[in-house]
Amino acid sequence: MMLGLPLGIFVEGAVAILLALTIGYCVLLNQRLKRLHQDKDAMAKMVADLVSATNLANQAIKELKSTAVEADLTLSARMEEAERFGVELANHVTAGTVLMERIAKITSVARHSQAIEPVEAPNKVQTALQQLSERVRSRGAAA
Repeated sequence: MMLGLPLGIFVEGAVAILLALTIGYCVLLNQRLKRLHQDKDAMAKMVADLVSATNLANQAIKELKSTAVEADLTLSARMEEAERFGVELANHVTAGTVLMERIAKITSVARHSQAIEPVEAPNKVQTALQQLSERVRSRGAAA
């Protein structure tokens, strides 16, 4: 006996105190579990939103890839066309240069021949045409 109290009451009091502490701890754990379940629901919603956003991002990436491929094909076609035009333009420039050189040679030869050659008498074709026109006039006057 302790302090005039039977040992049984002392043990029962200690068990009651431990039981009260256990009940209090259980209430605290219950509140934490409720918050965890609430957080679980919020987390599940967040994960669902994240999955949805990921799916949208994947679709956007696929569309960007297809757009990039389409743009690449268009750009390649335009580049090929530009290269063809470039080659064609270079050919035209070369042909124009050759033509200009020929014209320059012809004018140079013509200037050189005019300076060297004296004025010739009218050629035979011109003389024949003049004679023919004179005959036509004389026949027209005689008629």
